[in-house]
Amino acid sequence: MQARAVAFPDRIERRVDLAHPPATVWAALTTSEGLSAWFGNNAAIDLRPGGAAHMTFKSGVTVDMRVERVEEPAVFAFTWRLPDLPEDDPRRTYVEFTLEAVGAGTRLRLVETGFAQLPVDSRRKTYESHAEGWASELGELADYLDAA
Repeated sequence: MQARAVAFPDRIERRVDLAHPPATVWAALTTSEGLSAWFGNNAAIDLRPGGAAHMTFKSGVTVDMRVERVEEPAVFAFTWRLPDLPEDDPRRTYVEFTLEAVGAGTRLRLVETGFAQLPVDSRRKTYESHAEGWASELGELADYLDAA
């Protein structure tokens, strides 16, 4: 009997309905002020395809990002370097937010892909960390929007 390899998931997908219009959610996702309020402690973003961005988290870790897609107010995407890899490693994961107006609110869909390219020894830890992180961060986004 031959052992079957189990494919490791390469995709995290989350969906959340927010009680705010797409323009409000868009600003929270795509401005330095918005990102700094819910995602990282300090963020900077050049909002154009190819633009540089970075975010510093409460832990002190800073992550470099590159803006990939800007289709206001429907699609925003970036790639980011993974802290477990050497600084000069070109591998990144791709994060895409899709916003859809639903009634007076917004259905936000987040997809992050690219975990399969990571080294086998860190792949699971990175995937699980990001999966947990997105659950937490999207809750913080909803809290931030509700408090505004």
